[in-house]
Amino acid sequence: MSIANVKLFSIDDYHRLAQLGFFGEEERVELIRGQFIEMVAKETAHEVCISKLNKELTLLLGSKATTRVHSPIILPPDSEPEPDFTLAVNKADNYLSSHPIAVDILLVIEVADSSLKYDREIKLPLYAEYGIVHYWIFNLLDNSLETYAEPYQKTQGDCNYRLQRILSANEAIALPSFPDLSLDLSKIFSGIN
Repeated sequence: MSIANVKLFSIDDYHRLAQLGFFGEEERVELIRGQFIEMVAKETAHEVCISKLNKELTLLLGSKATTRVHSPIILPPDSEPEPDFTLAVNKADNYLSSHPIAVDILLVIEVADSSLKYDREIKLPLYAEYGIVHYWIFNLLDNSLETYAEPYQKTQGDCNYRLQRILSANEAIALPSFPDLSLDLSKIFSGIN
């Protein structure tokens, strides 16, 4: 009996297929560990949270960091996720030559409702594996912010974060790399649920 092999794709394969029109214009996919993952449709609360976050982060950060919304990051050789938000160090070319890589990233943020399990079980260990120091999940189901810091490798192929903190919707949190800048979570969560 023969066992079927799963074809895994590299970032270069993914880009070639996109250039050839393999993915439809309305199709939203990301490359995770060599596999194409179809992203779920965004609910209204999800998009409202994104809009509020974008407004607040832009006001807080100004030109101190590059804020990217729904934009890819490169985790070679076989992952190109599209987090809801990425805060990255400023680059002279504004990432025209390449999407941010792990060393460029100050913070990755996912907004989660129906994607909560995926963001915790698939994306969290992926981001930890690549050494992304800070990962946040705006948990719209529980009206809370989950923060993760200090990535480490538990065992071969099993990565996680040493520090986890859960904040309620009425708290504030300092932005990683900018301890003097504080995000008021009530401005994000109010009116969403």
